[in-house]
Amino acid sequence: MTDQTATPRSFSASVALKGKIAIPGDKSISHRALMLSALAVGTSRVTGLLEGHDVLATAAAMRAMGATIERRDSGEWVIDGVGVGGLLQPREALDMGNSGTSTRLLMGVVASHPITATFVGDASLSGRPMGRVIDPLSQMGADISASPGGRLPLMVRGLAPAVPLSYRLPMASAQVKSAVLLAGLNTPGITEVIEPVPTRDHSERMLRGFGAELSVDTDADGTRHIRITGEAELKPQTIAVPGDPSSAAFFIVAALIVPGSDVTIANVGLNPTRAGLVDVLRAMGGDIEELDRREVGGEPVADLRVRHSALKGIEVDPAVAPSMIDEFPVLFVAAALAEGRTTTTGLDELRVKESDRLAVMAAGLEAIGVRVTENEDGLVIEGSGGDPLPGDATIAGHLDHRICMSFAVAGLASKAPVTVDDIAPVATSFPNFEALLAGLQA
Repeated sequence: MTDQTATPRSFSASVALKGKIAIPGDKSISHRALMLSALAVGTSRVTGLLEGHDVLATAAAMRAMGATIERRDSGEWVIDGVGVGGLLQPREALDMGNSGTSTRLLMGVVASHPITATFVGDASLSGRPMGRVIDPLSQMGADISASPGGRLPLMVRGLAPAVPLSYRLPMASAQVKSAVLLAGLNTPGITEVIEPVPTRDHSERMLRGFGAELSVDTDADGTRHIRITGEAELKPQTIAVPGDPSSAAFFIVAALIVPGSDVTIANVGLNPTRAGLVDVLRAMGGDIEELDRREVGGEPVADLRVRHSALKGIEVDPAVAPSMIDEFPVLFVAAALAEGRTTTTGLDELRVKESDRLAVMAAGLEAIGVRVTENEDGLVIEGSGGDPLPGDATIAGHLDHRICMSFAVAGLASKAPVTVDDIAPVATSFPNFEALLAGLQA
């Protein structure tokens, strides 16, 4: 699953981007659609599934634990589930590749089943700490042996019946929340997650859609109490996965910063727990119009028309961080082309993503001529006022797909080319990124 040969690629000043594109399916929803379909009793059908390496790792893992998962020539995925409690012992280690989402959510799934699974991944994933998930799952009775620092490879010995718990998230994390809720599916009684800061709610929406008994109550201070009743019986579903807002982000920013651009991105998921970037870019002066707003499978969706805009630097409210945590790298690129200063804070979580995204983005932006200050929990960026960036640098992408694509976008608004040292990691989330870009430039 992991390709060891680096594929460098240079990106240079672009002609105006014009046209309409359809982006790959939402990665978060694709993972959950496969997992819950595999835990339902009967046949589910999924269209629009993101077919990047990360999601294929989830499919392979669910197959290894007994589900039948097939891709039809039409692009539809057909999943015959084993039922909650029905997972089989995998014969060999589950290779998660580069996918932190697959790892953390599947640890939750395994934790309350009477099976043992070993999780392995590539060099980047093996450097990411899993302690935030290990802690609550251990409290539910799972026996988890991890490598030093709570890292992969690690082994989860599930416990059935597991012990229900009420768990207050120490920091905002949709993955930790989802891992506990998925463990709660096969745990007798009620498992509760207390979420002081709301995070993406795809798990709650989809669990309900599959028939789980799940309630969400919100306190006066905004704290959410999410309760799931265990020993659930999930019913098979037909799911159309909306386009991934995190993938759309790169083309939204590209259209805003490349003069003369006018791009429409079809079928973008605009779940309010994910759409923070659109609001922030609009606050900076971005011309982003929603066309044909509608609902698909319980998720709000629209086509986005984006036109080149003169952006202004702002102070980004840290409260929006959970709704756009994956989009900050490309927001930093937009800030580099804005007029004035953009300040971001409250982004500690970016230090434990596929790379330390604060440090890596600061170093890369500096290398292409941007004035940037790296603080403990954010960056301060002095924008160029719309003038092209100097560019003329090779950027270390650190095997991080979002870093690679962010600097590809920066190259489109630079005087001299920006080279990404290895574009291969982009396949984990956005296999046709370069092809779509070339189409808009044509």
